[in-house]
Amino acid sequence: MPRPSHIRVGSLLVALAAAATLAGCAGADVPDSSAQSVTNGFIGTQHDDGSPTPGGTLSYATLSGVASLDPADRQDSGSTGGSEMAAIYDLLMRYDPVAKEYVPQLARSLAPNADGSVWTLSLRPDAVFSDGTPVDADAVVWSIRRYLDEKGTQAQVWQESVEHMRPMDATTVEFTLKRPWRQFPFMLASGPGMIVAPSSMATGSFTAIGAGPFTVEQFAPQNRLTLTANPRYWDGPPPLESVQFPVIQGEQPKLDALRNGDIDAAYLRRSDTIHNALSADGIGFLNTVNMGAVGMINQRQGRAASDLRVRKAIVAAIDPDLYNERAEAGAGMPGSALFQSWSTWHSDAPVSGYDPAAAENYLDEAKADGYNGALTYFTTNNSQTQKNALAYKSMLEAVGFTVDIQYAPTIADFIRGIYVDHDFDIAHSGMSVQDEAPFVRLYGNFHSDSASNVLGYANTDMDALLERVQSATDEDAKRVALADVQELVNRTAPLVTLGAGQVLVTWREDVHGITPSADGIMLFDDAWVDSGTNG
Repeated sequence: MPRPSHIRVGSLLVALAAAATLAGCAGADVPDSSAQSVTNGFIGTQHDDGSPTPGGTLSYATLSGVASLDPADRQDSGSTGGSEMAAIYDLLMRYDPVAKEYVPQLARSLAPNADGSVWTLSLRPDAVFSDGTPVDADAVVWSIRRYLDEKGTQAQVWQESVEHMRPMDATTVEFTLKRPWRQFPFMLASGPGMIVAPSSMATGSFTAIGAGPFTVEQFAPQNRLTLTANPRYWDGPPPLESVQFPVIQGEQPKLDALRNGDIDAAYLRRSDTIHNALSADGIGFLNTVNMGAVGMINQRQGRAASDLRVRKAIVAAIDPDLYNERAEAGAGMPGSALFQSWSTWHSDAPVSGYDPAAAENYLDEAKADGYNGALTYFTTNNSQTQKNALAYKSMLEAVGFTVDIQYAPTIADFIRGIYVDHDFDIAHSGMSVQDEAPFVRLYGNFHSDSASNVLGYANTDMDALLERVQSATDEDAKRVALADVQELVNRTAPLVTLGAGQVLVTWREDVHGITPSADGIMLFDDAWVDSGTNG
């Protein structure tokens, strides 16, 4: 199958802004890294003050503002608008990160057949959209097909995984997969599971009509979003009267606004800011992701890294610990393994990493065949990404490369350079591979046919391995398959793994009932703010 050559640049703005933010995880005056434990789950003292207090407003500053109210517009992860979309449209399924299982949300149940190749979704008979129309099987199928047509974030993974879906009756949808996949519920806990009403397109242009706990009151793109309680919500009106999503630029300003009482909750992903929050006994939910910091190596024909020796030299030249010190002020989670020791998928597979002597040897071999040692490092231009770039440059030049740092004038220029023109040799980003569904992001970044594969990596052995990861029947089989992925990455050097990453959603003591799901999405149907302190 040929790789798709088209990609919607505009719809990637928010996603790449998130990547650029991750790439700027540097800071100063950071507490000792030992103060932060590696964990997934609730942190701090979670206060329980009894029954919810009805009314009030909760203000949540997410990573960045949303550009539209359409979940198909690549706005379905916690870093790109997924919490806002889930508040309007709900999720068919929710991932419980504490129990490590998927549970029904808007749906009533989801059940697999014996091998996980056919899944039957049962809907709640009393669920309606905010316009009063039923959330029935036809509406669910319509919404998912629209998401696929609009090329939402998970559309290609869905099309590669699902053979067909069909309504069985008014409240039942059957999904037949191309191969068994025990973690298929992840798809219904992300973009495809954000169900948009068919009436949303009644006028020919999109209107935000969903079945979530809130409806839209006011929206200023990439500035402010205000939602109000939905009296038709299937589980009854939520305790909160409204939820606001203000846009605050910068991580420390978000944390300052939280401490000053200007907002109630904040999404943080910079290592130093998370350390600051945790060292001050912050409360919230901490999510750790695999491959949170990676160096993307462009290995397309015509680029220097199409030569395996050059790729191996790049990988061996980069020291994750030194990068952590120089670019993340010692606050990161450095390591060369795809899946570190905290991960469910960690194995004893050998890992290729920092080895400057080997890097010099690989580079000398390539230079002996005519390579001049030049690399282009491409990034956005701000104080944080400059630190990242200089860290890469110093380590690569220490083994004999010559690195030219090119700064994109705008995020849009950066996106075009990476995704459309492929005009770079190295760039810094994060893959954020979730423990709950590692196949999804691995497919997006490594599969030969993936439109999101910015590396230009095309390897039939990897494609076959990813099918094994997807269809593994149990954790042991998946762990073995992922160990084989690590071994193939060692041999083919498609990227530099610098370390894991973390996201902290932190809130004030008077906030209760925020519920985490997959991929950094937070739900507010049970959230409330203590009336004694809510301003």
